[in-house]
Amino acid sequence: MSSITSGIGGGILGGGNASKPAEKAVTHEQMLAAAKTNAPMSVGGDVAGGCPRFAVWPRDHHVTIYEPGRVGDGLAVIHRGEITQTARECSIQGNRVTVKYGFSGRVLMGPKGRPGTVTLPVNVFVTDAKRARISNERATVDVAVSADKPIGYFSSVRTVTFDVPVGARPGEFEVFVGFDQAAPGAG
Repeated sequence: MSSITSGIGGGILGGGNASKPAEKAVTHEQMLAAAKTNAPMSVGGDVAGGCPRFAVWPRDHHVTIYEPGRVGDGLAVIHRGEITQTARECSIQGNRVTVKYGFSGRVLMGPKGRPGTVTLPVNVFVTDAKRARISNERATVDVAVSADKPIGYFSSVRTVTFDVPVGARPGEFEVFVGFDQAAPGAG
């Protein structure tokens, strides 16, 4: 059994309703194209076909990096990252679940930003029905920004596989993504 859902309303991966299955697979190109639209972010996602939900962890859909010692000062912003789109597809084989997920977004250069590549840390983890973490992965997103292009876009498509214990259902599990708020200068 395989299904795909998308939080991209009316966009690349599906219709205007996140509960409608999309016909395309999750790819870097589709996620990057979706990030460049101004469609609203999906932090939800239904449990289509019993697959785990994929969502942005609450309060971690963005991160702002400030100059050292100036967290919270709007004039000290170096850059801000935002996760704006999510999508996932899933396959279930016995008690083994494989979730291919994608997320995309943008990085905005702030008043104290400098041209170059911005690297932001991201956490991806799987939780069970009691919200206990059963899997955790750290990753980064890299985005180029410059004075003439102060907004850069990123996309990431990854796969996570895990076993569902006897007596549990795949739909009871959730996959979350979010920026690491413990990054140096984050606030």
